[in-house]
Amino acid sequence: MKIVITGGLGFVGSHLADSLLKKNHNITLITRGLSKKSNILNISKKIKIEKLDITNFPKLGKLIEKIKPNIIIHLAGNTSHSMSFDKPMLDIDSNAKSTLFILEKIKQMNLKCKFILGSTFIVVGRPKKLPVDETSACNPTTIYGTNRLSSEYYCKIYHEVYGLDTRIFRITNSYGPREQVIPKKNAVNFLIHSAISDKKISIFNKGNFFRDLIFISDVISGINIIMKKGKSGNLYWISSGKKTWFYNFAKLLKKQTNCKINYVPTPRYTKKIDVGNFVVNNSKLKSLGWKPVVSLEDGIKKTLDSF
Repeated sequence: MKIVITGGLGFVGSHLADSLLKKNHNITLITRGLSKKSNILNISKKIKIEKLDITNFPKLGKLIEKIKPNIIIHLAGNTSHSMSFDKPMLDIDSNAKSTLFILEKIKQMNLKCKFILGSTFIVVGRPKKLPVDETSACNPTTIYGTNRLSSEYYCKIYHEVYGLDTRIFRITNSYGPREQVIPKKNAVNFLIHSAISDKKISIFNKGNFFRDLIFISDVISGINIIMKKGKSGNLYWISSGKKTWFYNFAKLLKKQTNCKINYVPTPRYTKKIDVGNFVVNNSKLKSLGWKPVVSLEDGIKKTLDSF
């Protein structure tokens, strides 16, 4: 099987490549730069890496024509809320136009290819009802979330109008080894790293909010199930299905690292775009035979051990 992963050296992409390589697939990773090449250093000789910005549509098109993949897993794109406000046109190119371009290319080539889009809980915005599921309304609060949601609609349209095999997965707050430790990109990994490196963490609003946290290996097993058993035209949530209150999360970090916990006011900027409390009903993906297996305590330990 010829599989292309955009954003292949990133957090999810590199772990997914590890997983797929064990099944002897022919894998091509598309990456804008090589700064994260160490993420797959142990398997780099068995994987082809193409250095290419996904917003360079002519080159992206030629690469797809050359490979003629059986599966494209589209993970690349800006993941920073703040950057989507600072550079909104760039965000449209990377998070919306790139999806539309690939779908149109598959259609033009009449390629028998599964297109699997990686999306995010940010597309929902502030949920009106919990738990969220695949039928919940979406009202994104950021440009990033809006463009990701546009990509989902492109998948829906190309499936319904042209019959393309498109599948979408949304991930809640994921964490684990290889993720960047940037507060505005992944707060969970940033806090875990701060607990061991700075011996202190800062938690907003006394930790009186909850999210649905999921460890990276559970994310990858979910993607694999969707590739194998998911239905074309369908959306699936990949989540733990559990509420993690952040005051409990902070206590677990303190237990494992003896870090100091500082409770600080929520910044004004964060208040404007924050999705608030969030938890997902993941029964649709579970119906395919999947379930998350890594506990929060074990996930934190595995992440700490990776630093």
